[in-house]
Amino acid sequence: MAEHQGPGDVRERLDSYRHTREQIERSILPRATSVDGYAFTVQASLHGLELRRGGYVVLEAEDQHVLGQITDLTAEAENASDATGTSIDIRLARGTGVTLGDTGHPFHDAHVRAATAEEVGAWLSRTPSKRAQLVIGELLHAPGVPAALDSGGLGRHTFMCGQSGSGKTYSLGLLIESVLAATDLPVVVLDPNSDYVRLGTVRDGADPERVATYPADAVKVWGDHAADHPLRVRFADLDAALQAAVLELEPVRDRDEYAALTDLLHGGVPGKPLLTGVDDLLEHDDPAARQLGRRAKNLGILDWGVWSRGGDSLVDELRHPTARCLVVDLGSLGSPQEQRLVAAAVLATLWEQRLRHRPCLVVVDEAHNICPADPPDELTRIAADHAVQIAAEGRKFGLYMLTSTQRPHKVDENVVSQCDNLLLMRMNSAADLGDLARLFSFVPPGLFAGATAFRMGHALVAGRIVPQPAYVRMGERISEEGGADVPATWAVPHRVAPGRPSTAGGRPDP
Repeated sequence: MAEHQGPGDVRERLDSYRHTREQIERSILPRATSVDGYAFTVQASLHGLELRRGGYVVLEAEDQHVLGQITDLTAEAENASDATGTSIDIRLARGTGVTLGDTGHPFHDAHVRAATAEEVGAWLSRTPSKRAQLVIGELLHAPGVPAALDSGGLGRHTFMCGQSGSGKTYSLGLLIESVLAATDLPVVVLDPNSDYVRLGTVRDGADPERVATYPADAVKVWGDHAADHPLRVRFADLDAALQAAVLELEPVRDRDEYAALTDLLHGGVPGKPLLTGVDDLLEHDDPAARQLGRRAKNLGILDWGVWSRGGDSLVDELRHPTARCLVVDLGSLGSPQEQRLVAAAVLATLWEQRLRHRPCLVVVDEAHNICPADPPDELTRIAADHAVQIAAEGRKFGLYMLTSTQRPHKVDENVVSQCDNLLLMRMNSAADLGDLARLFSFVPPGLFAGATAFRMGHALVAGRIVPQPAYVRMGERISEEGGADVPATWAVPHRVAPGRPSTAGGRPDP
């Protein structure tokens, strides 16, 4: 007959179990093994764990000390038995990593310790780049070591994404500033939310040394009345496809009107278009043209504020640049249709000018609206088609794209798949992370998993712009931020006088 165990006996056995488990867990040594000298597996005790996903380590074998990076790290449990045969679940950290540098020598049971910032900095300094470095902050797991991007890597398209609140907009502005300060590369920014309209204004308290190298006067904004230039285009500057899209003409359904527009476009003298502005249609001698004018009037197109009536045109600036950094403030336009028109016109003109081989960084913010996977209308489809064309063929003409979005799955995959650089900020969507891991297969999958725990301003940077995928903490901006959130005054508690009805809950205050 089994001996009855009281509460004290159960507690004693439980304490013994916990003590034995802790002793075993603390005795687990941090060790790494590699069969090829490059990829390694690692284990360590969870007690006082110093290893971090994305962090740097030194692997100390008998005849070599090698710097490495942890690419994945998880907590696991392994079953073991004590001297009495009692089963014990031993918890430990297990992960994977890669060595940094050319070792090529397998190792087994190498001691693993966290690398110091000085050791990481020394490794980076061994192979200095001859090209300009874009300092955007510091390495997250090596504080004080600058996170510097190789500017030459921007010659391969770049994709940047992060959910709302991740710091993506701020960080994209920081990256543009770094390009302007450290290189001579011209920049065109499609700015749907007026977030970058103050790139030319240095913020109070900015680092004087960095301010001294920042070409604030090279930034020109085309936008509303407060901008350097009003954001306007001439109807005559648009190609035939864009003009038809503005008038919502479809070649088969609207064949008569489409043919009339085509005749008008082909009937002019080179350099002297028959139609300067869309409102010219209403006063044209040709009845078919006047019919097009009435169509434009009925659609409200004549009321768009984007039309240039004898003044400067954005297309002229794109063809003959007067500023190194052109910010196109789409957010200042009065309607989504006007925004789509200008975005399409910018991308079409850049592609039209490609044979001049003028290098240019084309920044497309909120790319899910400008080059979406499923365009909602013809204007957006034209913009998306040009974005795909630039992504596929633009590099050989000097057109380098930097697309940014909160919604990577909504951007045309033909744009994303052409990008060889990635800047990933906090992203909680498992579906989005899965798609990114598929498209950017050169990034270790474990590093993607860390993006769900990023704080504001943290990023995974990978591709041609860095020697090794790295976690980065973004630094401080030089210029002021544009745009603004709506003040959350609605969330401030109301102070209600005693005896007065409260607006919250429908009851008077006690």
